[in-house]
Amino acid sequence: MTSVIVAWQRNSRPTGDNSAYPARTPKAKLVDMSTAQQTSPSATGSVPTLAISVRDLRQSYGTFEAVRGISFDVAPGELFALLGTNGAGKTTTIETLEGFRRPSAGTVRVFGVDPYGQPPELRERVDAVLQHSGLFEELTVAETIDLSRDLAADPRDRADVLELVSLTDKADVAIRQLSGGQKRRLDLALALVSRPEVLFLDEPTTGMDPEARHATWKIVSDLVSEGVAVLLTTHYLEEAERLADRLAIMHHGEIRVEGRLDDVLTGWGDRIGFRLPERVRAEDLPDLPGADRDVDVHNGEPWVTYTVTGEDTAGRAHRALATLLAWAGERAVLLERLQVRGASLEDVFLDVAGGGVADLARD
Repeated sequence: MTSVIVAWQRNSRPTGDNSAYPARTPKAKLVDMSTAQQTSPSATGSVPTLAISVRDLRQSYGTFEAVRGISFDVAPGELFALLGTNGAGKTTTIETLEGFRRPSAGTVRVFGVDPYGQPPELRERVDAVLQHSGLFEELTVAETIDLSRDLAADPRDRADVLELVSLTDKADVAIRQLSGGQKRRLDLALALVSRPEVLFLDEPTTGMDPEARHATWKIVSDLVSEGVAVLLTTHYLEEAERLADRLAIMHHGEIRVEGRLDDVLTGWGDRIGFRLPERVRAEDLPDLPGADRDVDVHNGEPWVTYTVTGEDTAGRAHRALATLLAWAGERAVLLERLQVRGASLEDVFLDVAGGGVADLARD
């Protein structure tokens, strides 16, 4: 866990919770998990089938409970996105899995091992890109990579790592002269030096421009395809949509929604939306079969959204739309910018953040 060790020297006390397209193939070979999965027994002598296991985890700061009994698993070769509002408990959860915090209650395991204190059997198998990396500003990029390589048992070549994150031309540049996005790419490079089997990514693309962000997505996708288990936290919902095999959304320390993206979106139904017509009051709008109505301001305009849920969502949406069009036709009402679409991850996230149907997902 070399990059975490470097960061730990600068920040011994972690902060609290503050919170597929073509590309070149990297020359550096990514992790081959075929042997590791078969020859890495847990403390009990059995071979764990999960890279990460969290059961009923609770974390408290005095009387404040930041994480409230969450459970989830991450398998080798899977990317699990842990999303949530600021202060939801994401960073606290990751810090616990990284071994910085002992659980207040519940258990966490990485390849069957308790990660607290970063035991030796995990240090070469786990690495992280933290929100606050603690890079030594006076060192050059190359010197920083070499320091990390000195701490790894089987490090990648410096040139390969720099090429992987497109920092070859910055090798002799002092870290203090790098942009914020370049520093984040260096953080990722440090995490890749040790060839980790589990990788924690805490807001990895913050400060990156779109090109660098997409390049990082490609690197992470390649790691997952080679068998690395990745736990990602991000505020970029598009990032989770592109990368995640499964995801969970936290709010107030609890997991409110969990599953594969398609399953999550299906459960949130279809949306029928349009601009509220002039001379039509919200209370005059029709009740549509199988749909809930909401009137709000969208881009400075009054906007109507009908959310259609339940079994046979597509059929329900068609019936609701037919009813709406019949109502508008009878009254000669123009429905401007009428649209019918499936739920987006942003819809789900905002519902969770604001309560609403998120409470249904908990039950």
